[in-house]
Amino acid sequence: MLAALLLLLQGEEVQTRTLFHSEKTDFILETVVPDLDRPWGIDFLPDGILITERDGRMKIHRQGKLFAVTGLPDIAPGGQGGLLDVAVSPSFDRDQQIYFTFSKAGPGGRGTALASARLQGTALEEVQILWEMEKKTGTAVHFGSRIRFLADKTLIFTTGERGDSDRAQDLADGAGKVHRLNRDGTIPGDNPFIKIPGALPSIYSYGHRNPQGLVIRHSDGTIWLSEHGPQGGDEINLIMPGKNYGWPVITYGRNYVIGTQIGEGTSKPGMEQPLLHWTPSIAPSGLDFYSGRRIPAWKGNLFSGALAGRQLVRMEISGTQVLKQEVVLENAIGRIREVREGPDGYLYLATDESNGALYRIGPP
Repeated sequence: MLAALLLLLQGEEVQTRTLFHSEKTDFILETVVPDLDRPWGIDFLPDGILITERDGRMKIHRQGKLFAVTGLPDIAPGGQGGLLDVAVSPSFDRDQQIYFTFSKAGPGGRGTALASARLQGTALEEVQILWEMEKKTGTAVHFGSRIRFLADKTLIFTTGERGDSDRAQDLADGAGKVHRLNRDGTIPGDNPFIKIPGALPSIYSYGHRNPQGLVIRHSDGTIWLSEHGPQGGDEINLIMPGKNYGWPVITYGRNYVIGTQIGEGTSKPGMEQPLLHWTPSIAPSGLDFYSGRRIPAWKGNLFSGALAGRQLVRMEISGTQVLKQEVVLENAIGRIREVREGPDGYLYLATDESNGALYRIGPP
C-alpha cells in the first residue's frame, strides 16, 4: 500500500512551486489542491488524500482530481462548527474504516460528535455515531475536534468547552476534554474515570478550552496537544490520563478586551502546566512531528499551524522541552488550519480560507 501511495503522490501535478528560507534549510512550498472552501482536516488513503471542508463536504484527491464523498450524516455547520477532522484507520487495508468529527444538531443547539464509516470508493457506508456531546448549546465556538490513534488500538479525540468555560472542569460533561474510545466506540476498561461515580467514562483528560492540535510522537508514544487560550495563553500540553489541564481555573491568558485575570492565576496544585504558552495568541491548530525523511534538518521538529498568526511555527524539541521556535510562512498562504506529514515525507498544510488550498513542503 505504502509504495503505491508514494508513487501516486510523487506523480501528482503541482500548481505552483515557491522557494522559502528558514534558519535550518531552504524549502519548496507547492500547491497541490487549490480552490478548497475552508478545509479543516486531511488524512492519507492508499490511493489519495481525504479532505474535509468545514461547510459539510468531504473530498478525495486522486491523481490530480477531486471527487466528492457521498453518504455523510446530517451536519450542522455554522460559526466554528461543521465537518471537522478526518482520520483513516491504521488497518484501512482490512477494514476500510474512516473516522470523522462534526457539529451535530439536537435539542438546545449543537455539539461535537464522532462517527465512523466504511469508505467504498467515494461513498460512505455503515455510518455510525460513536460518541456525541449530550449537552448541546447554541454557541458557535469551540468544538475542538482532532482525532488520533494510539498504539493500543484505541483512539483519542478532543472537544472544546463550547464557549462555556466551567464545562471543562465538569467530569459529567463531555465538553472541554480529551476522550478515549475503542475503535468500535466502546469504552476501554482502563480509562482513568471509568470507576468515578457520575463521570463520563470516555474522558481521558480535562480542563481544556479549545484543543485543535493533537499528535502522538511515534518515538515514545507521548501525546501532545495544542489549544487556544483566550487573550493570550495559547498552550502546548503533554497529555496524561486523568490529568486536569486547568481551564478556566488557571491560564496564562486574560479576559478579552478588558485584560483582567481569569480564574485563580497561572498555577494551582493538582493542575498541569503547559510545556509552552504563547502570548499574544497565535491560535494554534494542526500539530505534527516531522520525521525528516525529505528535509533532514527538521528531523524531530514539532510543527504547529496558526490561524491568528497566519504562520507555521517550527519548534526544536529535546525530550519534552521546547528549546527554540521559528516562525516560517508568516502571512504567506493564510490561516494554516492543518499540518500533517504524509507517508511520502512531505509536510502537508491546509489553509482555512474561502479560497483555501492543500500545500506541501519539500526540499529545494
